[in-house]
Amino acid sequence: MKRPNMIIFYCDDLGYGDLGCYGSDAMKTPHLDQLASEGIRFTNWYSNSPVCSPSRASLLTGKYPAKAGVTSILGGKRGTKGLSQEQTTLASVLKEQGYQTALFGKWHLGASAEYGPNAHGFDQFYGFRAGCIDYYSHIFYWGQGGGINPVHDLWRNETEVWENGEYMTEAITREATTFIDAASEDEPYFMYVAYNAPHYPMHAPKAYLDRFPDLPPDRRIMAAMIAAVDDGVGEVVEALKRKGMYEDTVIFFSSDNGPSTESRNWLDGTEDLYYGGSAGRFRGHKGSLFEGGIREPAILSYPAGLADQQGQISDEVFAMMDIFPTMLELSGMDSKGCDLDGKSICEALRDAMPSPHKQLFWEYEGQLAVREGKWKLVLNGKLDFGRMAADSVHLSDLEQDISEQINLAGQYPEIVQRLERDVRQWYESLQEEAQLL
Repeated sequence: MKRPNMIIFYCDDLGYGDLGCYGSDAMKTPHLDQLASEGIRFTNWYSNSPVCSPSRASLLTGKYPAKAGVTSILGGKRGTKGLSQEQTTLASVLKEQGYQTALFGKWHLGASAEYGPNAHGFDQFYGFRAGCIDYYSHIFYWGQGGGINPVHDLWRNETEVWENGEYMTEAITREATTFIDAASEDEPYFMYVAYNAPHYPMHAPKAYLDRFPDLPPDRRIMAAMIAAVDDGVGEVVEALKRKGMYEDTVIFFSSDNGPSTESRNWLDGTEDLYYGGSAGRFRGHKGSLFEGGIREPAILSYPAGLADQQGQISDEVFAMMDIFPTMLELSGMDSKGCDLDGKSICEALRDAMPSPHKQLFWEYEGQLAVREGKWKLVLNGKLDFGRMAADSVHLSDLEQDISEQINLAGQYPEIVQRLERDVRQWYESLQEEAQLL
């Protein structure tokens, strides 16, 4: 069997409600809608973290963020440490098996070269190492010593390049399509296309803004940024079809976490900043372990290998860490020898089996959460020496209350006790493992 090519499209701060095929009446995403109609659209797909660096670490390592060694947003200052070279990535495994590997776009798993993409299995890299950059100057302005300290951040492998005025979304698409055009038909490849859109700063070319004249300013810019990504996905798919590679290519599309909302001002810490994204019906946003921060749009397409699933909608519960073993299985490899928390979803897709996860867990900055079937428990409190004092306990029945508005903790104390015990034990096991590393 021919080994498939593999492409992961990963957006930045894209909400569950920000695509047409996920119910948006404002966003125009015809290419992604088409991809969903030709593949599988997931309704219960989760990020492993509500923020970017840990989510990306889970995607590439197949592990919970803490086990990958990345639990918080990494800085962008040059020299910032990141994902350890001891961590095995999907790119490094596929490279060992003869795949050509490339990353175009956002890395955010270490700002120095020794923690960069080329040190983690990517033959080619074009993009930036920090968390966000100006879309035209490619300068990182944020978080340098608590103030504004501009740092240019655009690289081709380990060489700094300057392309002032090039809109970053279009530059990423250009690199991806060029890679496909040059690819050998005899060697499979893995391409990670990590768009920084629609993460702030809110920048979009006039041609895209003009598509949405009737939207309010914040939604208009968001819609324009997402439309540029949608066009980019369309261009990549068209490049695959020109080369006769589309049928034999696994395509996965998703985003790192929910839409960004900042309850602070860069200058005085008082103003709410809203960037125009939508979590749809879900409560919460980026940084929150309620659904809006971690449930993501997700699409998987593989015409030659998943032909029976075309146009299907999956309601089973999966997570970003599942992509690593799933990609390996689709390429004819197994994950023996890989220390993974993720599970392949191939059997669930092909044989209509339930999710391989009985429970999924999350932890982030004083929050813990667990999902088991229809039940979702969120604990908000301060983590102190591996223990958590729960300031609030919220239990939801997601089948009846998908927006997590009704707290059932008082009605089902036994369920709360069991789920709280499980998530605390999971968290404590993470701390023990971290001390051993």
